[in-house]
Amino acid sequence: MSMRLQGKVAVVTGSSTGIGKACATLFAEEGACVVVNDEGIEQDLGPQVVEEIRAKGGTASYFCADVTKKEDIESLINYAILTYGRLDILMNNAVTGRSSALMDQEEEEWEKVYLSTVKAVYHSCKLAIPEMIKLGGGSIINVSSIHGMLGGRSGLAYSTFKGALLNMTRQIAVDYGCYNIRVNALCPGRIVTERKIGFLEQNPEEYRRQKAVYPLGRPGALHEIATAALFLASEESSFVTGHALAVDGGFTAQLQDSIITPLEKGISDELLERDIIWP
Repeated sequence: MSMRLQGKVAVVTGSSTGIGKACATLFAEEGACVVVNDEGIEQDLGPQVVEEIRAKGGTASYFCADVTKKEDIESLINYAILTYGRLDILMNNAVTGRSSALMDQEEEEWEKVYLSTVKAVYHSCKLAIPEMIKLGGGSIINVSSIHGMLGGRSGLAYSTFKGALLNMTRQIAVDYGCYNIRVNALCPGRIVTERKIGFLEQNPEEYRRQKAVYPLGRPGALHEIATAALFLASEESSFVTGHALAVDGGFTAQLQDSIITPLEKGISDELLERDIIWP
């Protein structure tokens, strides 16, 4: 490792599994002291991530906090500062709640997605930025989605609030760039997380469809999001702020007819039989 985050302190919300875990782990490998977070529903997951990081020689601790609650977010940010003496990197990754089409969207679930995305980022940034100003700068990474750029089927709450995160990211970047605080968004495409592996194994047709519609011929891997996040967290992106980085295998770069053509043709056997080559 090049230790690009040596001496930095990072908070990664929703980091006991999936994208959050991959990012927290890589940040620690690159020298950051990392606060791993989840809401504690599966009690052992967060502490296990900390153990894995420490086993590799990294520095990490776990803090249980529900990001839909302002008081929990405040406790999380304060814990990081009190434990490690500073806060350099804030990655807002956690999200909860179900999305549906408008007429099927339950208000309770709509509220959960709103609280865990837009309102959680509002509170966490408001608490983190004063500390970053004291330090002379920092990096905030908000995890949006390609669904924040384009609508998806039956995804009202998720698409709405992931889209709101993009303009929120731009606005905070504009307002606090003068303090050397960089604020960027990550927009993942379909990423194969631990939980999606089982689904894809049980639904091979869905996996074949994804191979067809992504220009790179496959969904993404967790480490590909983590390395993009590392770029935004490190000084390598020192002149990048207010940016929405799509890490999506080219999915949002193509026209709709480019997406449906292979599906209409039944998806060629050559494409479907092609081996996935992971970087």
